Amino acid sequence: MQPSRSIHLRWWQALNPAIYLVSILPGIGVWLLVRPEGKAQVALLVATFAVVLAQHAINLLNDVADWNLGADVEKWDSWVRFHDENLGIATRHGWISFVSSGLLGLATLIWIDQLWILFIASPLVVLGYLYNSGQKPLSYTRAGEWVTALCYGGVFGCLWLVSSPELGLPIVLGSIAFGSLAVALLLSHQPRQIETDRRVGKQTFAVRFGSEKTHQVVRTLFFIFFITWNVALAVSQPYPVLLIPSLIIACLAFGHSLYNIPNPKHLLCSASLPFTAVLTSLAVSVL
Repeated sequence: MQPSRSIHLRWWQALNPAIYLVSILPGIGVWLLVRPEGKAQVALLVATFAVVLAQHAINLLNDVADWNLGADVEKWDSWVRFHDENLGIATRHGWISFVSSGLLGLATLIWIDQLWILFIASPLVVLGYLYNSGQKPLSYTRAGEWVTALCYGGVFGCLWLVSSPELGLPIVLGSIAFGSLAVALLLSHQPRQIETDRRVGKQTFAVRFGSEKTHQVVRTLFFIFFITWNVALAVSQPYPVLLIPSLIIACLAFGHSLYNIPNPKHLLCSASLPFTAVLTSLAVSVL
């Protein structure tokens, strides 16, 4: 049943702040592994904010694309609904965020004299655009999940390069970890939209394989995220004792996911707990 247009949607309900953890955690992850200082640390902070702006743009443009194509019209917290179903305003809102993200990222690369990173970041930006554009966005095809994995794995890699020129196993493991987490989040919200997505021709994983299989894959990807992240932390961390709280919390969080139906907010909150544990341990060790 479609929500009444009389329902007043507040900006923070449409924003859904918790979902932006998927863009913030890679920045925190890079900081924990690289420990940049001075200019590199500021660049990492600004670049992470640019990623958040890009995600905000994609969320907005995705809502517009879904509304145009007849999907997610029952979504009560859609940005289109927040803008009183004015697709023009919602589209402009999305593009302002998208352009702001690009300009901020470009300014950061100029500031740190690392414009070559554009050769890696630009294809990711193009994929982000194609994810929601046209009559057949990538999000409506079988490539949607692969694009999400590539983009968020690439986000971690680019944030790493902004912070450090050193390459090695941690950047590979981190990219796999955050690519897996992003796809797990994407898949976790698909089962409740299977009928709507099938009706408008979306070829999502859940449409193709059903809700039970989707939940199994979500848990598998969540497990891969925890494993690869903790191995990256173990390889990079000069103080192995800091790995202990991350491992303990990761095991508890994954165990919780086995006994509950996955949903994006719970997954993101669970995924953030190991990072919180390590940050807390670092703060205690400094004191």
